[in-house]
Amino acid sequence: MKFRLLVLATGVLGIAWWAAGQAATSQKPDPAAQNDEPTRFSLDVTRVNMLFTVMDKKGRFVTDLRKDDFEIIEGKKPQVIQEFTAESDLPLRLGILIDTSNSIRDRFRFEQEAAAEFLKSVMHANVDKGLVVSFDTRAELVSDLIDDPYKLEAAIQNLRPGGGTSLYDALFFACRDKLAQEQPRHKFRRAIVIVSDGDDNQSQYTRDQALEMAQKADVVIYAISTNITRVDTEGDKVLKYFTRETGGRAFFPFKVEDLEQSFENIANELRHQYIILYRPEPLKTDGLFHPVELRVKARKDLIVRARQGYYAPKM
Repeated sequence: MKFRLLVLATGVLGIAWWAAGQAATSQKPDPAAQNDEPTRFSLDVTRVNMLFTVMDKKGRFVTDLRKDDFEIIEGKKPQVIQEFTAESDLPLRLGILIDTSNSIRDRFRFEQEAAAEFLKSVMHANVDKGLVVSFDTRAELVSDLIDDPYKLEAAIQNLRPGGGTSLYDALFFACRDKLAQEQPRHKFRRAIVIVSDGDDNQSQYTRDQALEMAQKADVVIYAISTNITRVDTEGDKVLKYFTRETGGRAFFPFKVEDLEQSFENIANELRHQYIILYRPEPLKTDGLFHPVELRVKARKDLIVRARQGYYAPKM
């Protein structure tokens, strides 16, 4: 499948990506074929948007904080918060990425059950939207963004395993060509749940390219590992990396029943968040990743879950 992509950078982090057209003959995105036209950028405003949650050490959400309770540090310099909002129940835009490679064949039924239970636990019909992308040798769009969790579940149940593993391509595609298209950016909470062992042996995009696209699309990543050996594998490290860098979490359940509380925690986390906007000082347009530290002043007992920084546009 070939996509023609037009990209608009609307702020230091506000980069809106959308596919201007795609062939109707196939549902399989081919990352190698997505470079038909040069990517174009246009700088409009220069603000960073940080969407995050705050919890205490017992895992309870803290929802009564105000603008003056927070501080943002970039390049060792405190930044001025321009806008602050305490949001709740933002509509969700969810991507379910399911590993259908040979490496997870023994745990494939678990994957299907876990993904279906997540949708039923988290999605609100007619309000939230979700999509399903499977990945083995190539990434495939199984179901586009729809607001019916039961149709998404049916799509998941029809999947069959086989082939290599292209996790990074699937993540890149879901972020750039689907979730990032839901605009305006601040009106939705975007999240991806990866159900996989974390291995990759077929992708054309790298791990860090996939992460960069998730960060540009304001996507928080959660992961459900299929590894039940209790040994920390390289795949587990990849899943932890994606979730840590985007403000999400990784789970390592032994059976689907172990996930009930985890799903409830994710659902609560996605619906209890704050939004902060600030203009970086000094402003840099170097196209590089800029780490950001967001914390609650004088409250070491509180934990902020947020992405670790943003990509500046390049001028």
